[in-house]
Amino acid sequence: MVTAFFLSLGQLGDPSVRGVLLRSLTITLAIFVLAGAALWWGIDRALAGWTWHGALAGVAATLATVLALWLLFRAVAMLVVGLFADTIVAAVEARHYPDRLRTARAVPLHRSVAMGLGSAARFVIANLIAAPVYLLLLPTGVGTPIAFFIVNAWLLGRDLGDMVATRHLDRAALPDWRRATAGRRFALGLIGTGLFVVPLVNILAPIIGAAMATHLFHGTER
Repeated sequence: MVTAFFLSLGQLGDPSVRGVLLRSLTITLAIFVLAGAALWWGIDRALAGWTWHGALAGVAATLATVLALWLLFRAVAMLVVGLFADTIVAAVEARHYPDRLRTARAVPLHRSVAMGLGSAARFVIANLIAAPVYLLLLPTGVGTPIAFFIVNAWLLGRDLGDMVATRHLDRAALPDWRRATAGRRFALGLIGTGLFVVPLVNILAPIIGAAMATHLFHGTER
């Protein structure tokens, strides 16, 4: 996994990978800006008639958008990057696994969208379910971060692995592959989750994660 990490870092300069990074980051931030603008409009209308209702709406919408960006960046970023995942995976395969690139199948857009929405939904639902556990473990000082990493490493490992596996396996073969690679995908998810919690570095997390997943797949699926 360490080798996969450094190989993935080495491809961040590829033009195709840089293009995906720019497009995905632009779309991700645009989603949050548009959501913030819609929230401001809604709050402003709800407070119509109040003194300084425009300023109050602006402050509330800004705070809510920043909070959403902190809490939901991972979900939205993975959804967006999933739309361009084929480009990242193909770039890694072209450099390191050209024979496998020739047999790969492009993932249809509708399936990429469905996978991205599923990823976002699992992230939100699983963390909402785990929220009471996070709160109960707060007094321990370390329990909450450990629980958070366990839950999200499992989720992220599945999402990143599927980005690559769907190019080479049919739906019927996916469950067996997931079971056979559960430990390695969990390790991948731990690294990815760690990248997502570091400010600024989290911008690169989906790209590095998808590239690492490609190395994981071709190193373990045989």
